[in-house]
This record gives sequence, C-alpha cells and structure tokens, in this order.
Amino acid sequence: MARVCQVTGKTPIGGNKVSHSNIKTKRRFLPNLQTKRFFLAEENKWITLKLTADGIRTINKKGLLTVVKELRAQGQHI
Repeated sequence: MARVCQVTGKTPIGGNKVSHSNIKTKRRFLPNLQTKRFFLAEENKWITLKLTADGIRTINKKGLLTVVKELRAQGQHI
C-alpha cells in the first residue's frame, strides 16, 4: 500500500459520500501524507520519510533519532 504513514501507520479508510438527497456512495478518506526530508545528525545523512501531519508532530515530540530507532526495530529500512 502506497498511502501509508511510516511513523503512525495510518492508511486510507472507507466511508460514504452523502449527497443532499441522502444517497450514499462509497468513497475513500486518504491520510494527510507529506514527503519530508530530515537531517539525521548522528549519522550525518538525510533521510526521506512519507508522513502524515500527525507523524510530523510525533517526530517533533519524541525526536528524530528515537523515532528512527523505533522504525528500525520494527524492521523498516531507513
């Protein structure tokens, strides 16, 4: 799946589009994905992550190195 946040794991979800006459048709709610480059000072290199806005806030809170260590422990290649 291409539209997945690397930090939070958020994926598209399904739902209904509801018209004015209350007719319901299926639609997808996509996550707010951003492609963002971060400089990892400890390894002296740039890394590119595909993140939601929530994932960016998580990196701001925990720190980039902590998040990268967690992702590598899960088996992601970064």
